[in-house]
Amino acid sequence: MRGRRSALEHDERWARVAWTYVSESRSTTLARLLEADGAVESLALLRAGRVRDRARALGLRARVADLEGWEARIGELDLDGLRRACEHHALSVLVPGDESWPERLDVLGEPPPCVYVRGDPDLPALVDRSVALVGSRAATEYGLRAAGDLADGLVARGFTVVSGAAYGIDAAAHRAALAGEGRTVAVLACGADRAYPTAHRGLIEAVARSGAVVSESPPTAAPYRWRFLARNRLIAALSGATVVVEASLRSGSLSTAKEAREHHLPVGAVPGPVSSATSAGCHALVRDTGAVLVTDAAEAAELAAPIGSDLVPARDHGPSRPGDHLDDTAYRVWSAVPVRGSATADRIGLAAGVRAESLGAVLAALEADGLVVRDEGRWRKRAR
Repeated sequence: MRGRRSALEHDERWARVAWTYVSESRSTTLARLLEADGAVESLALLRAGRVRDRARALGLRARVADLEGWEARIGELDLDGLRRACEHHALSVLVPGDESWPERLDVLGEPPPCVYVRGDPDLPALVDRSVALVGSRAATEYGLRAAGDLADGLVARGFTVVSGAAYGIDAAAHRAALAGEGRTVAVLACGADRAYPTAHRGLIEAVARSGAVVSESPPTAAPYRWRFLARNRLIAALSGATVVVEASLRSGSLSTAKEAREHHLPVGAVPGPVSSATSAGCHALVRDTGAVLVTDAAEAAELAAPIGSDLVPARDHGPSRPGDHLDDTAYRVWSAVPVRGSATADRIGLAAGVRAESLGAVLAALEADGLVVRDEGRWRKRAR
């Protein structure tokens, strides 16, 4: 086949880079080929025009369109150019087996051949404690504030915030993490050397300095629609939990939640006004999929952390009220004692439904607790 051949094709790392150019990474066929033969041999088979036969021998039902796409792209492959681009833009290439390879990606049925990282290449350390905050691009002020509060609280607890650098919720989460001097990871649907959306160039540069910009697409790759859906599985897999902050019923962020659920990762959803279409997707996640309701950073942290750690502190329900500590019988008797005026024990027992032989002891205990007062054989509540 035509195309620029390179000695790098005999190196497993760079052969995987070649595959990110030749094939869209979300390919079951490619994942099985790499698992069976490795990147170097699979690429050689493609060069030789024998990859279809190999796929059939492995029992793979490869889509004809995928194979035709591979055969078309191999002729345009410039692996030496891709290496130069990685060096020019300071992109680290991580492959399975590297110390910096995030093993969380191995749970995916269609893992990427490699990932490109701009910034800190130690992804396992970056995402060891992490939460994905995702949501609507057309976010409301409520959603932006909620995302910012969650991100700020999470980085204060030592969590990394993972998102997609998009408008709306994603950007609010990244910005709040940066403002809190925490770490954040942006997973892009284009090459890690690019900024998309372009208006977020400064934000993405800041994310690269604070944490990392990650992509499974090679340098210069454009942000095509299908790549957004594919990258959502990386956001979910890299995170200890996915929290959808604000989403309509057709929001792309719901696909991130779906990916998390399919890989048995926790999913949370922030509630919004019941009348808000922008929160309808979050409400559907809770109602239809059992997503956990998340209202603050403590709850998001508990969702992402190992069982038994980062537990939500006990809620302060305010000052105790008279009668809070009483059992059912004592509470009924205390409730039947009038606030104004007074009543006999017989009338109180009748109102509370308590037998006379038990009533005396209950009233005596209430009196000892300072809840009721006896006056000339009649009973009344003690004034607060």
